[in-house]
Amino acid sequence: MATINDVVLIYFEDNPVSFARIEDIVADYKPDWYHVTLLMLHLPLQTVTWILRDIYIEGETFTMGGKRMRLEKVKAPPPQTAQNEDEDETKVEQQPKDSKKWFGANENKKRSEIKQSGNKKSSKIVSLQDRMKR
Repeated sequence: MATINDVVLIYFEDNPVSFARIEDIVADYKPDWYHVTLLMLHLPLQTVTWILRDIYIEGETFTMGGKRMRLEKVKAPPPQTAQNEDEDETKVEQQPKDSKKWFGANENKKRSEIKQSGNKKSSKIVSLQDRMKR
């Protein structure tokens, strides 16, 4: 069951629509019902309180205004291990050597074009502090 500070994905008509963080869960006067306060993780941030049964907090489908809704607890992906990092490095090393020459040639070409064009426009540095005095 999702608990306080868990992030959940909200489904509307079987389509994911938003992420929310559970801010608070307070028991309702009816057994097995709870006031669930959610911080909606989209702009603008807003807090909503839904009255849900415990099975709905666990992920069962429920309806709101005749529309199917569902909460799904989001699990963070496992941290990248040293073995995964080694695999990433081998992928980079397996790039063809010709691609490096090609990129290097383009960079040299751009640099030579800049040198040939010269510095035709003069730049002026303006102090923002001086502008504020006016």
